[in-house]
Amino acid sequence: MEEHLYIVTYDISEPRRWRRVFKLMNGYGEWLQLSVFQCRLSRRRHAELVATLDEMIVNDHDHVLMVDLGPAEGVEPSVISLGKTFQAITREPVIV
Repeated sequence: MEEHLYIVTYDISEPRRWRRVFKLMNGYGEWLQLSVFQCRLSRRRHAELVATLDEMIVNDHDHVLMVDLGPAEGVEPSVISLGKTFQAITREPVIV
């Protein structure tokens, strides 16, 4: 299952809706900074996220931007990071 690395950023005009989107994004990726997430997603998870976000936002007022950085394995994005360092998400085992 090939995964891609995405940077997802959003501008949601209403605070309550913004919190709902923030909570949703926490389930899909790592929070980088206010309204910016890094997500490692399969095609299926990407489609689920897009469909869910599309239902949550108001098209005339909100904006979601998803940048596909390419296949997650071995991706080395060219990122300029001031302050905290940027590290691409790596696949790690999950112990349940």
